[in-house]
Amino acid sequence: MTYKKMMKQNLVIFLFSTLALSACAKSTETSTKAAQPSAELQQKIQKLVEKTKKNMIFVEGGSFMMGDFGYVTRKDKLPITGLYAAMPLHKVTLDNFSLNAYKTTFDDFDIYTEATGQQKISTQKVSKFFRQENSPAGVSWQQAHDYCQWLGQQVGIPMTLPTEAQWEYAARNRGQYVIYPTDNGEYEPGQNVWSDEQRDQVSKSYDLDGVPIPILGKFNPTPLGFYDLATDSYEWMSDWFDPRYYKHSPEKNPQGPAIGTLKSVRSTYQVGAAKSLQIGGSVTTIYRSGKEANPQFDKDDSLYQIVNPNFSTAVRCASNSHKPFI
Repeated sequence: MTYKKMMKQNLVIFLFSTLALSACAKSTETSTKAAQPSAELQQKIQKLVEKTKKNMIFVEGGSFMMGDFGYVTRKDKLPITGLYAAMPLHKVTLDNFSLNAYKTTFDDFDIYTEATGQQKISTQKVSKFFRQENSPAGVSWQQAHDYCQWLGQQVGIPMTLPTEAQWEYAARNRGQYVIYPTDNGEYEPGQNVWSDEQRDQVSKSYDLDGVPIPILGKFNPTPLGFYDLATDSYEWMSDWFDPRYYKHSPEKNPQGPAIGTLKSVRSTYQVGAAKSLQIGGSVTTIYRSGKEANPQFDKDDSLYQIVNPNFSTAVRCASNSHKPFI
């Protein structure tokens, strides 16, 4: 190769490298700018952080008997629900943890999606009607998990989804034999949970007659300060769901099975027929079931454009920090 050709080749390489470095620098600069939230968004995040710290309820750990406690408390020794998955009654010991007093609202979740560059949820033709003030955000398990982790980063204290054991312990007022997670342990439609008539009134107030709109915080909290544990959407747990898990659950801080196909949910999605929920036991503190973690409608499905497949599942974040948030 002649000297002239070699110089020309080196010049091409130099120019290419310079352009590449310049493009990389611009890309990094653009990425950095994009990663910086606007002043308005920063203010929203800060308000969410303050709200979260205020609403995280510290739950002192301890031991309790988890599961269907009917044979311990009932004179006839019969189970409360007869649900196979809620048996056998077994001892569980938990460390201290904190759990949010409320389920996450659409307003809360919108801050997260905006901050992370994601699309808003529940914007479909029908689901958008559920986007009311103080309505629980309908999310998949993955969305719920990611949201809690992100929120923990903003707060400065690691956060996650609660385990089934943590949720039940909190719902039962630190493991007492409480059947319904309400202010008085009773299930009283119209007084501490929604009645069908109240649902209708709310729907009509939004000009959505016949569409059950869940609204949080209407009724008094449980003795520990938790709202809506007995109504308005299922809540995602961190555990995989296994109806046989209680037979071999460890005593100390059980985390659920290592693998599975469904994720555990607690609470209940109450839409009409309020009394039947009480009879069926699905609203009790001990009822457990599983749901597909990340359901999706096929694009050819007629529901794809109109309904959020996660409309009935919400998120209430927890923290395993041994100290109170405030």
